[in-house]
Parts: sequence; C-alpha cells; structure tokens
Amino acid sequence: MPWTRQQLFDHLDKLSIAHTTIEHPPLFTVEESQALRGEIPGAHTKNLFLKCKKGSIWLITALEMTAVDLKTLHKTLECGRLSFGNSDLLMELLGIRPGAVSAFAAINDRDQRVNVVLDRALQDHDPVNLHPLENTATTSITNADLIRFLDDCGHPPRILDLSG
Repeated sequence: MPWTRQQLFDHLDKLSIAHTTIEHPPLFTVEESQALRGEIPGAHTKNLFLKCKKGSIWLITALEMTAVDLKTLHKTLECGRLSFGNSDLLMELLGIRPGAVSAFAAINDRDQRVNVVLDRALQDHDPVNLHPLENTATTSITNADLIRFLDDCGHPPRILDLSG
C-alpha cells in the first residue's frame, strides 16, 4: 500500500524535518497553482513523471519557472528519448495520481526503479513547496531537508541544470 499523507508527515517528524502544510482545493497544473496558492513563500515546483524509451523512469522536480525542454532533456539525463509516464505506471511505482506528483512520492518507490532529479535552480530557494502525496495541500520544507528525505528513501537525487 502507498504511504498516506499522514504517514509522510510522521516520517518527516521522525527525521526531524520541519514542515508546514497549507490546505487548498485540488490543483492539477502550475497555472492552477499560481492562481490558488495565495501567499505561500518559497520555491514552487513543477514535477514531471517521465519514461525513457530504453525503460528508465524519471521523477523531475524543477522550479516552476524553469523551461524544461523534453526534446533535449534526454541528453542532460544521458538516456533515451523521453515521454510522460502514464497514470497506471505512476500509481504502480509512486502510489499517487496525476496532479499529485512531487519528490515526496519517492517514498513509495520501494524498489528504487525511479531516478530522481532536482533542478539546480531550486538550490537558490528556501523553502521548497511540494504536494504531500495528494494535490489538495502544499507542504514546505528546506532544500537540505528535501535532499535528506530523498537520501533516506533510497533516492539520492541528481541535481542538474534543467534550464537547457
């Protein structure tokens, strides 16, 4: 069974990772997020769940303003051509539905099949804002704690310049 939002929060507490969460209506796009999030400080993210033509799976978390070019991203990642992973694969590997994609979902990938990448531009911002396994809330944590969380989940992230 995938982790619940409360289990995620309990795990962050266990790791002594400070976090704050704001509830909001369901958000599915960056545009919806920008319109409804209000005054949540820090870096807001966009998240991509991608599948490589050669079979590797990628979870990309980028600064929402970063223009990620899917036609050239495969060169940065050193993999085959990329396409969006479908909702069945998203649920199978990360235990979440479309619209809820974030780096927090790496906690559900117990077999470490998903490669996690963080946009280098996120490193200039604190806190970082992510959906906590569902798209009806936004949770804020520091960059250092996000990396520590991912390390703890067995998904040490690659930090790359995704702006092309």
